Amino acid sequence: MKITPAHFEKLAKILIWTTALLIIGLLLFIIVFILVRGLPVINLEFLTDIPRSMGREGGIASSIVGTFMVTALAIVIVIPFGIGTAFYLAEYTKETIITRIIRFSAESLAGIPSIVYGLFGFIFFVIILNLGWSILSGGLTLAFMILPTVIRTSEEAILAVPKIYREVSFSLGATKWQTISRVVFPSALLGIVNGIILSVGRCVAETAAVILTAGSALRMPSSIFSSTRTMAVHFYILAREGISMEKAYGTAALLIILILLINVVANTLVNRFIAKSIKR
Repeated sequence: MKITPAHFEKLAKILIWTTALLIIGLLLFIIVFILVRGLPVINLEFLTDIPRSMGREGGIASSIVGTFMVTALAIVIVIPFGIGTAFYLAEYTKETIITRIIRFSAESLAGIPSIVYGLFGFIFFVIILNLGWSILSGGLTLAFMILPTVIRTSEEAILAVPKIYREVSFSLGATKWQTISRVVFPSALLGIVNGIILSVGRCVAETAAVILTAGSALRMPSSIFSSTRTMAVHFYILAREGISMEKAYGTAALLIILILLINVVANTLVNRFIAKSIKR
């Protein structure tokens, strides 16, 4: 039997669909497995009480607050630098050795293991700058870690905007800044936000870089100079030390729900913003 291109195409489709279904099935299995074991643990006391006895008792209120504070600080720091660098590379410069060095540096930094960022943050922020184990040290370290991701995803989103949009804007008398702020930025916003969402997810789920810089204190943080234990670190310590697998599954389930909510809310807001921009 002669194998024709049609047979190859059919085989390729089968392999692609099989791979996709396996990945989706594996993802659903992990999510369902954790939620089935973790959801029964989640209640009002679990969400509002502070951990006690190394996490065996109480809830994870301080870890929730610590996670939000560390992540928010990292995102607030990285957004202006990351998006600003992306617009500079995509709109204000031509392809030179400097831009190639910046892109190569961003790609190289994106591939560095998080434990290396944690060691850097521990030495530089915790020891040299004497910030100690604190939310500030953790947030700065995470900002360095996610900066390459924000730069590359934002730049790709900006470059994906058709050049005709810019040409039409310039032909109508708009300045460079007006074109970027009113034409390019709204068109690239969805891609930029998706990159930020990926960075938020990485911050929320990070352990190695945070445990070396933010510490693992169980008390409720009072400022950015307080040490804290994020939910990911709390889950890691509970599971690794065998302190309470029940609490560990509950923390993991809450992490999954939080990341899903962030994605859904962010995409909904961006789609509404884009719809309003198109109407205008």
